[in-house]
Amino acid sequence: MTTTRQSNFAAGLRTTLLLATLTGLFVVIGALIGGSSTALMFLIMAAIFNMGAYWFSDKLALRMSGARPVSEAEAPRLYQMVRELTTRADLPMPRLYVIPQEQPNAFATGRSPKNSAVAVTAGIMTRLSEDELRGVIAHELAHIRNRDILIQSVAATIGGAITYLAYMLMWVGGDDNNSPLGVIGALAMVLLAPLAASLIQLSISRQREFSADATGAQICGNPESLASALLRLEESAKAIPMQVNQAAEPLYIVKPFRGSGIAALFSTHPPIEERVRRLRQMRPSL
Repeated sequence: MTTTRQSNFAAGLRTTLLLATLTGLFVVIGALIGGSSTALMFLIMAAIFNMGAYWFSDKLALRMSGARPVSEAEAPRLYQMVRELTTRADLPMPRLYVIPQEQPNAFATGRSPKNSAVAVTAGIMTRLSEDELRGVIAHELAHIRNRDILIQSVAATIGGAITYLAYMLMWVGGDDNNSPLGVIGALAMVLLAPLAASLIQLSISRQREFSADATGAQICGNPESLASALLRLEESAKAIPMQVNQAAEPLYIVKPFRGSGIAALFSTHPPIEERVRRLRQMRPSL
């Protein structure tokens, strides 16, 4: 248990440092465009965007996925399982949704534990065992307890703003009288700033997945349940196609569509093999 807490603390520290780096990059680009006043203006704009993401991210995610609310009469097994796990995790009961897709998958969303939702696909209800489904639900509840949705929304908003600011440099970078950047410097920033922002966002997303795996294993009490589920979900993702809005893809417990080569390098999810290895190392401590 102590090892898991240390791992979660380390992941939280890395996430904080990455967010600070992302924010710092954003401010630097703003300063290069128009000095300190411009940097401050864009920082305020980013705060406004983040507030919007904070309040409406759950509604957008559920709408993009085609999720529909499910009642306890329709899914008594799911409600019973979630109720037991939220009690173990000391969390309020989230709203439950079903996504009409055959590929087994799931995600959590919401700005806080009191305003959270868990969405599962129709396929996950029939293709996983009871223990495996418990592991998946526990992982999603871990995201809620760790407030990962808020963290990822902030990272995505700042990252998008960095990309926008970098392209603005195309208009100011060519005039040496108005910008400290020359043409070559402006082009370099246009290319490198969005890349750096994307890599930082990917790092944050992967750290939060590792942390949710560890916390989820604690909640369900059996790391092997989640490890087995991840392997089954990975196998199903290769065989069963799923229609997913790319903006919502990082929310899912496993990547809904496969990538290889460069696409795999820039994946929002860490390798399943590494996630399973870490979970199975937890068994002696739990």
